[in-house]
Amino acid sequence: MLIYSGFKEEFLFQVNDDSIAYEIEKNIKDKMNRTTTQAEFKSWENSLLYMYKVLSDPEIPLNAGIAIEYNIPQTSKRIDFLISGLDRNKNSHVVIVELKQWETLKAVDSKDALVETYVGGAVRQVVHPSYQAWSYAQLIRDYNEEVQQHNILLQPCAYLHNYRRERPDPLDAECYRDYFEDAPAFTKGQNAKLRNFIKQFIRYGDDQEIIYRIDNARIRPSKSLQNTIVSMLEGNQEFYLLDEQKVVFEEILSQSKQSQNDGIKRVLIIEGGPGTGKSVVAVNALAELTQADQFVQFVSKNSAPRTVYAQKLKGNIRKSSIDNLFKSSGAYTSVPKNAIDTLLIDEAHRLNEKSGIYGHLGEHQIKELINATKCAVFFIDERQRVTTKDIGSIAEIEKWANKLGAEITNMELYSQFRCDGSEGYLAWLDNTLRIRETANYNLDDIDYDFRVIDSPQELRNLIESKNNNGRVARMVAGYCWNWNKAEQNNSEYHDIVIDDFSMSWNLRNSIFAMDPGSIKEIGCIHTVQGLEFDYVGVIIGDDLRYENGELVTDFFSRANTDQSISGLKGLYKTNPAKANKLGEDIIKNTYRTLMTRGMKGCYIYCTDPGLQRYFKEVSYCEDK
Repeated sequence: MLIYSGFKEEFLFQVNDDSIAYEIEKNIKDKMNRTTTQAEFKSWENSLLYMYKVLSDPEIPLNAGIAIEYNIPQTSKRIDFLISGLDRNKNSHVVIVELKQWETLKAVDSKDALVETYVGGAVRQVVHPSYQAWSYAQLIRDYNEEVQQHNILLQPCAYLHNYRRERPDPLDAECYRDYFEDAPAFTKGQNAKLRNFIKQFIRYGDDQEIIYRIDNARIRPSKSLQNTIVSMLEGNQEFYLLDEQKVVFEEILSQSKQSQNDGIKRVLIIEGGPGTGKSVVAVNALAELTQADQFVQFVSKNSAPRTVYAQKLKGNIRKSSIDNLFKSSGAYTSVPKNAIDTLLIDEAHRLNEKSGIYGHLGEHQIKELINATKCAVFFIDERQRVTTKDIGSIAEIEKWANKLGAEITNMELYSQFRCDGSEGYLAWLDNTLRIRETANYNLDDIDYDFRVIDSPQELRNLIESKNNNGRVARMVAGYCWNWNKAEQNNSEYHDIVIDDFSMSWNLRNSIFAMDPGSIKEIGCIHTVQGLEFDYVGVIIGDDLRYENGELVTDFFSRANTDQSISGLKGLYKTNPAKANKLGEDIIKNTYRTLMTRGMKGCYIYCTDPGLQRYFKEVSYCEDK
């Protein structure tokens, strides 16, 4: 969608006339029915004045095409600035300019393509501007048939017009080389350099024709993207399909292809407990449907599964189109109806009602996901809802599917491929945590390595001993210790202290599930949900205790920094019974999830002595 388009001559006139920001504001209201914030309006006035200076060169033709806030078709992504035209040899080019108002930033060398800067009212980790510009260009290359078939060349770059570059500068850190070589970053005082970059590709005007052709092109995955994702799956045993995983996979393919052919919206709800292979099915469907010329995306609310599965597919490849296949559940607030062929929504129990950093965007994530696609596939385990904001349920999905006129299919994955194939362990765990009553009162005859460890240091030693010879073991804990924001990248600072034992929460600048160094850190529910290890060590904090023959949950023992119980203390003042029940569900679901991250074994330590004794009694672990 073209929010603003025109010739360079028109753009220069409107900037000089101080009307350009008003024009964009009006077009966004008319075309997207969205209001503009004051900060957004000011950013246009500021940034476009700088682009006015850059383009005020007679060698850049007056009839070169200009697009501002270009909404990439079938997505919610908007490119700040585009210039189209022809080079000296009459080849078609579009220069993509990602505009930033940042004044400072820090490099984050342990996470691919991330920097740290002040944005959205706080210091946050966001993508490097060169990566952002490159990824937008790659998204268009991968899905725009006009670009693919007519060899339209895309030239991405970034322009940080308020940023004073130093030497050396974190913007140019070695860890970003792969990105700024393809998408150079220009900074304050480098108008002439950016101007020369543009003039390499834009010597003749095109009367906006190239941008118009891109905007109206058919959306289809390129052959290179199809070949890339298929080759990444081949020979990767982590993504093999077994038994009913294959059945569910084939049903997804069948119904998705039906929706493309007959235009009927379809919703599949795939229910499955820990380790049933929900994510494996989703990744395979992502590859197969992309190969079938569909525009498909893998969606999750939690970033950890997206990051890990994208990384597992890429392997050692740093710069890959694969990244554009994995999206946040909050990315669909303004995506048009049926814009995407198929959405594969993993961890659907973690969906929120609202989107955005402040939880103020959109109407309802489930509605927006179903609306945005012809076929929506939700993978869900209702017993893994672990925060007050988690609203994903089968009933809620069915409600919105019915409202939007979708056909609904319910399927279930039963076999447990985590926990060493042991459904018995999961049944025992549910019974032990008193989530549901089962016949599994102990672990007799259940082939799974479960132990209650007498101290946190012994637990750490055991996990470290298991983390070798290709096996992966990690420690995790309930959220009962504060996460010191100022020390989130300092491995020497220990957040979790129990008597003479201490360790850090997992560092912010690492991928906990994959970074070898995270064996020295402790993960939480937010960094491990949806993922798995060979062995897991779990520290159960004071939010779960055993007193007078009863399991006691206590959300007041959670850390003050824990946002998963946001609003519970306020609710407790007006409705203590409801608050306690919600808190009980969150706490039990959290430990159930943590205690099912290990495929071969789970070892626990409880800070409450009564709970230690209880788990020993019900597991008969003294004899194991």
